[in-house]
Amino acid sequence: MFAEYHGWIVESQTHADPQSGRFFMRQETLAESLPFGINKLRQQFEPLAQQFDMKYTITDSSVLKRVVILVSKQTHCLDDLLYRWRSGEMSFDLKAVISNHEDARGFVDWHRVPFHHVPMSADSQETGFRQIERIIDQTGAETLVLARFMRILPAWLCEKFPARILNIHHSFLPSFAGSNPYRQAHERGVKYVGATCHYATEKLDEGPIIEQDAFRTNHTDTVEELICAGRDIEKAVLARGLRFHLEDRVLLNSNKTVVFD
Repeated sequence: MFAEYHGWIVESQTHADPQSGRFFMRQETLAESLPFGINKLRQQFEPLAQQFDMKYTITDSSVLKRVVILVSKQTHCLDDLLYRWRSGEMSFDLKAVISNHEDARGFVDWHRVPFHHVPMSADSQETGFRQIERIIDQTGAETLVLARFMRILPAWLCEKFPARILNIHHSFLPSFAGSNPYRQAHERGVKYVGATCHYATEKLDEGPIIEQDAFRTNHTDTVEELICAGRDIEKAVLARGLRFHLEDRVLLNSNKTVVFD
């Protein structure tokens, strides 16, 4: 179809999955090479999509995705994302930062980003998450980033934003899911410890994995040393995962992902 209108495809990637029998494709086209805008492109593409029973999205890369970041007390991932956003290294429309603690307020205020404190105790979690939902709705955010937000999201919130909530888990999932993964890894004496960026679902730490990385450890490392080293890799993995998502490089394949990096 693009050839018919002399469209200029600047990037094209494909993947065939023999197990599911599905074919995945991602293409970037130079918008000014087409004789019409994105709405007309969608209209022109729809008959072809119906013919081959395609599931597809067409997005304008010049329209930045609206993002809300959620964080608790540990702010290293938030700090890293704020730097990448401020420097222009990563482009997105940052609508707000939400936290169940006040620790990050000063740094977020310095960036002139709205900061929302939503206190949450064991007895007020549902109330807190309903307040978080209202804030997200008010901002119009379409992507949520859990930058070490140490609360388990309710199922209804995960279902409201399918494949749009990115979480960073400080272990190489599926190993050491849940809390204290570095301590679990230390107790098992594993030689590699990593971090995982994945989409959050109603099943804790079982959502489709977007990106992972690991670092080597040995018997001399303490839990505290693993935690310190882990912070660096958590930041990098979350940033890469978010970039892939923002650039529409992640396609769902059941509970797996196809990532055209």
